[in-house]
Amino acid sequence: MYASRQPKNTEMIMPSAEANSICCRQSWLITLSAFTFICMLQVDLNRAAFEEGNNNNVKIAEHSLELTQTINIQRQEYLQKQCETLGYSALTLDDLTDEQMDHMIVDKEHKFLYCYVPKVACTNWKRVLMILTGNWQNGTDPLQIPGSLAHSVGMFHKLNSLSDEERAQVLSEYTRFILVRHPLERLLSAYRNKLEGDAPSARYFQSRVGRQIIKAFRAGANNHSLEHGDDVSFAEFVQYLLTPEVSRTNQSYNEHWEPISNLCNPCVMKYNVIGKYETLLDDSSLALYLAGADNLTFPTGHKPSSTRAHLRSYFDPLPINAIRRLYEIYLEDFRLFEYGLEDVLGFEFG
Repeated sequence: MYASRQPKNTEMIMPSAEANSICCRQSWLITLSAFTFICMLQVDLNRAAFEEGNNNNVKIAEHSLELTQTINIQRQEYLQKQCETLGYSALTLDDLTDEQMDHMIVDKEHKFLYCYVPKVACTNWKRVLMILTGNWQNGTDPLQIPGSLAHSVGMFHKLNSLSDEERAQVLSEYTRFILVRHPLERLLSAYRNKLEGDAPSARYFQSRVGRQIIKAFRAGANNHSLEHGDDVSFAEFVQYLLTPEVSRTNQSYNEHWEPISNLCNPCVMKYNVIGKYETLLDDSSLALYLAGADNLTFPTGHKPSSTRAHLRSYFDPLPINAIRRLYEIYLEDFRLFEYGLEDVLGFEFG
């Protein structure tokens, strides 16, 4: 259906020894520069594809694609350095369990891997992938696909279903895409959507997680709260997260608030398209372009999230020690993806 454009040799090159680190980094920069040139050249050859669109979708302009790729390369370089600093450079796919690969969707035809992260546009990206993989035949508008269908078990092939040889091919030949978000913004989005809201999915979480939180942390709770779990405060939710014996199962949180570094293992997967929620449309367009899916676009016909505007009102009442402990839980996400507290809460921890 679409011919993929492979960003060959663009994976992050990790130095095998201290003596080779400078040489490796120079090779990495040369490789990235070459790929940037190729990507820019391809823009002119595919100009027509980026001028098409529909009412629900927006195509990225050619010059914007070039800028997006430049920013993407900077993110890869930053991630590589952080992986080295944290001592994760030597990790390989052999170090991952099947469970750790369960969020990694694979499209063999387009040589494309996407690690989905709940609360980072994953429903819409799964919709797009249903069209790309041929799992949806009723048009090319992703927003026509029911969200529940996009999340159906067995809808996609996962990395853990591939052979060792195929997994190695993913690391050497595939476009590997991840979308990330500020850890505290993602956490608040999960709370507002799953515990504070009134959608069917919220009722599900309230009846399970909400009731558990109220039973564990609210003294003198009334019968309605104990029965429905639909009035959990943000402070109670944070207390729940900070009590691992209650909130964690087999050393993991629920996927909606599990750290991205645990869900997607970026130091192993060496993602060559690192998107951010703040630049969602541009980064998604770059990923689709590299997958050869110029005629598909990421849907924009949904209401933008207002979570960031509410961050201070939810976090300011929390004790500073609680915020510090939350920061420690998501420390690797902060470090690997270059996020801080200053831009959302107005201060940083020393």
